[in-house]
Amino acid sequence: MIRRLRRATLAILLVAAPGLAAAAQPVVSIVIDDIGDNPDTGQRAVDLPGPVACAFLPGTPYAHSLAERAHRQGKEVLLHQPMQAVAHNDLLGPGALMLHMTEPRFLHTLRDNLQSLPYVVGVNNHMGSLLTRHPGHMTWLMRELKREGDLFYVDSRTTRHTVAEQMAHEVGVPTTRRNVFLDNRLSKEAIRDQFLELVRDAREEGHALAIGHPHPKTLAVLEQEIPKLAAQGVRLVPVFTLLQTIHQEPRTPQWHASASQ
Repeated sequence: MIRRLRRATLAILLVAAPGLAAAAQPVVSIVIDDIGDNPDTGQRAVDLPGPVACAFLPGTPYAHSLAERAHRQGKEVLLHQPMQAVAHNDLLGPGALMLHMTEPRFLHTLRDNLQSLPYVVGVNNHMGSLLTRHPGHMTWLMRELKREGDLFYVDSRTTRHTVAEQMAHEVGVPTTRRNVFLDNRLSKEAIRDQFLELVRDAREEGHALAIGHPHPKTLAVLEQEIPKLAAQGVRLVPVFTLLQTIHQEPRTPQWHASASQ
């Protein structure tokens, strides 16, 4: 039943999303991570204008109710899956996936996290600078996302050594990566600069994805800047639509890709 609901949710998102006929227009997606601990900033994040995806930490007190609110507003619900990092693992919170886990325990933890949230259509990693560089564990995760209803995966790229996106491709899970972190520096000027970097990346590549967090300054900048995107010739779309756009693009010949590396 859960898998059927997730497939139905993805189908609704595809039908409701703006058409892909204007594929030449640059598109961006925005994911807000770390929602679920604070009801005020969480609600403000969910209420951002446009199809901003909302990523919820498992085991947090307001995740379920805020995910319901996000779905009612037509926003994508993502599981923001905690994963073991190189350092600061005391910040992971409940439901973390760790390198020492056996495959059954790993999958049991992941399934519990997915089932704790309604309307989940995708997953991205919270931290994970250690776990995402391990092909075996990332393969376990991707196989489960495919089995659980063809969920997509966004690689937050907390390390340049990540293999998450590669494993997703090998298993057949729809995937993309983070291009820009909006709020590594918490000043409105720095966040606005990163937002402009997102727009520039989209214009150069045709698409780009940003990740931010429910900090008041981040939310204030997004409340101001998102409504200006259309005037800049850029369209804000759900992550699922971004993935469809990427999928429709012609593949670069392998010899050319190798020559540019």
